[in-house]
Amino acid sequence: MILNTDGSKPIYVQIAEWLENEIMSGSFKNDDKVYSQYQLAEMFNINPATAAKGLNILADEQILYKKRGLGMFVAEGAKESILSKRKNETLKGLIQELVLEAKRLSVGEDELMEMIRAEDEGGKNNESH
Repeated sequence: MILNTDGSKPIYVQIAEWLENEIMSGSFKNDDKVYSQYQLAEMFNINPATAAKGLNILADEQILYKKRGLGMFVAEGAKESILSKRKNETLKGLIQELVLEAKRLSVGEDELMEMIRAEDEGGKNNESH
């Protein structure tokens, strides 16, 4: 992964999201030890404090848990928590933006749904190639 240092999203948030993606993909499973702040700092060429902030976000959300002196580990049910959070926050926000933009462009519900279906079908067709 390449961090976007010019974007509006803080680096520590990008680190947290990257770790979530690693959990979602199965690279880390329940009770697996994740990278330390120093390993993350080395991997992404960032300050260890920035990496720690990303880890702490996930600890605060109970996606990771700390074992004193041993590091951070993936919490039981972390994948499900991430799925739920992304559906309820990320996806909902994207849908709200989409509906708002559709209204600005006078795109009706039927036309919008057809665009979504067409995109979904296009994605399915591209996956099979």
